[in-house]
Amino acid sequence: MAKVFDSHAHLDAEQFDEDRELLFSELKEKISGMVNPGCDTESSYKAISYAEKYAFVYAAVGWHPQEVARMTDDDLTLLLELTKHPKVVAIGEIGLDYYYDDEAPRPLQKKRLLEQLEVARTSKLPVILHDRDAHGDMLEIFKTTGRDLTGVFHCYSGSLETAKELLKLGFYLGFGGTSTFKNAEKVREVLKYAPLDRILLETDSPYLTPVPFRGKRNNPAYTELVARNAALLRGVTEEEIIEKTTENVKKLFFKIA
Repeated sequence: MAKVFDSHAHLDAEQFDEDRELLFSELKEKISGMVNPGCDTESSYKAISYAEKYAFVYAAVGWHPQEVARMTDDDLTLLLELTKHPKVVAIGEIGLDYYYDDEAPRPLQKKRLLEQLEVARTSKLPVILHDRDAHGDMLEIFKTTGRDLTGVFHCYSGSLETAKELLKLGFYLGFGGTSTFKNAEKVREVLKYAPLDRILLETDSPYLTPVPFRGKRNNPAYTELVARNAALLRGVTEEEIIEKTTENVKKLFFKIA
């Protein structure tokens, strides 16, 4: 069977500090590839360093909405420079997070998101989007100022109605461990509805570990569990899910060989 591709995993997270190199050596035998998004300048540099060391790893660079209170205009300039790296395949993880907005007020989040969208526009790269409790504002942005861009709403958590609007705009939807949770009927409804050529699989490691390992540290090898669940839900083979979602990754992140 073909190996699965994890479109979103944070191997730079401190949860991997004790065994990161061992895990990377194991993953190269278990998955076909992975994208490690940055959440600030430091993690973006780390993602690039992993991509330089391991052929199956690719990087995305960006500032997560929970981190933008620390972001400066110099960071924005640097972001554009980092997009020139051959293994930087996207701008991300960027977006809006209205669940955690104490440190980064909503107006600031919007400002930094729009600035990073301009980096994506200039570099002609897709975006990896974080959207938590901000579905209306995100949809409005991509119906207007961001209409010319493409990307993926990772770990999709919105409604079916919003998903339909995003699909019309040309976006991909990312599904991970939450799609296996018992209380995630809304997520599974969207996963079942979305066209197979617009779905990406992910883990968001080390977070959101799929059943039956929920509560433990997530890792990209568990993308196979997400694929198996998606196949059962959609009534197709696991191999078909893996092959098509890998094809989708390479189409969206066009710098991946």
